Amino acid sequence: MKILKHQHWHILLLVGLLFLLYAYLEADRTVLNGELWGISTLAWANLAIWAPVIHQCYVLVCWRSELHYRGLSRLFGKDGFSVYKTGFSILGLSRPVLIILLAISGRMTLNIDPIFSYVLSAIFLIPAVYLFYSVKKYFGFDRAFGIDHFYPEEYRLKPFVDQGIFKYTRNGMYKFGFFLVWVPGFLLQSKAALSIALFSHLYIWVHYYFTERPDMKIIYGDA
Repeated sequence: MKILKHQHWHILLLVGLLFLLYAYLEADRTVLNGELWGISTLAWANLAIWAPVIHQCYVLVCWRSELHYRGLSRLFGKDGFSVYKTGFSILGLSRPVLIILLAISGRMTLNIDPIFSYVLSAIFLIPAVYLFYSVKKYFGFDRAFGIDHFYPEEYRLKPFVDQGIFKYTRNGMYKFGFFLVWVPGFLLQSKAALSIALFSHLYIWVHYYFTERPDMKIIYGDA
């Protein structure tokens, strides 16, 4: 089944990442100190962990079903991309929101100088902001959502963007976009938020290598 191509690697690596993450959470009990609105840091952590999994599986199913079978377009007609984009936006925004709530719940569990935490936050925030500026100005948010899976014949004729941050890397979204989810953990000195930011940043590369990259070869060839 074309939708599941390479996904055995996805599952294997996801299981490995989850095992390491939960082992760390179990080993250092101070990571899960605190609560927010009467909800434990562990509960917020579980929400923040599984939001990326649900989001990336949603993207996988939508992209592959559309690219290979025109699934969403057959189901929703010309609104297929808009329906997909709405779901993507809701799930995608849940990721930083849950990281922020987790950081608040588990704040002050990392013992570092506040000035150092502010410096680290700035170091991670600046390239992330430049990335989203570059997406808005040069790349386009629809293309970032994956509109090329819906209109591959049109987009395979478009050149790769080489302006803004994309002048220095084609992989700006993966290299720098996910710097943003580290910022709440640094600002609020939250071990839980930082550990799940690391998980989220590593897990997006699983999506790249075993979902997006194979799809790009179909859409754009080996360019």
